[in-house]
Amino acid sequence: MDQQYYSVDQVAELLDLHVKTVRAYIRDGRLRATRIGKQYRVRRQDLEEFTGGPLPRPEAPAAGSGRTAEASTVVRVDGIGPDDASRLTTLVTSSLFGAPGGAAKVHVQAVHDRERASLKVVVLGDLSATAAVLELIDVMVNEERG
Repeated sequence: MDQQYYSVDQVAELLDLHVKTVRAYIRDGRLRATRIGKQYRVRRQDLEEFTGGPLPRPEAPAAGSGRTAEASTVVRVDGIGPDDASRLTTLVTSSLFGAPGGAAKVHVQAVHDRERASLKVVVLGDLSATAAVLELIDVMVNEERG
């Protein structure tokens, strides 16, 4: 089986994450990578294990498609520690790859403020995919309370 390797930039683009976020995942040991010289390379298999499923295939835009609608949403979760913030972020991000075309329809970024114990999640994309992400966040936040 051929091994396919990705640069940190390519992983960031595939996962719709910032390059610094990918590097932090590698430093924290959450995403396995091999250091080659001064750069990291991530195996496709390790990336699929990290996301919890196969990597999405690029979709061709539909010819003559009609109207489109997108949502831009910022979710703030207060009273959340770094471990729970990391868990929520990882589960939300990896859930995007479970649905067909999920990662292609929505972009998610998250930032945790340790001092304020606050997590901000920015969701941009297709209305139904955004709604699914918001529902998942709601379930996870309410699970922590209950």
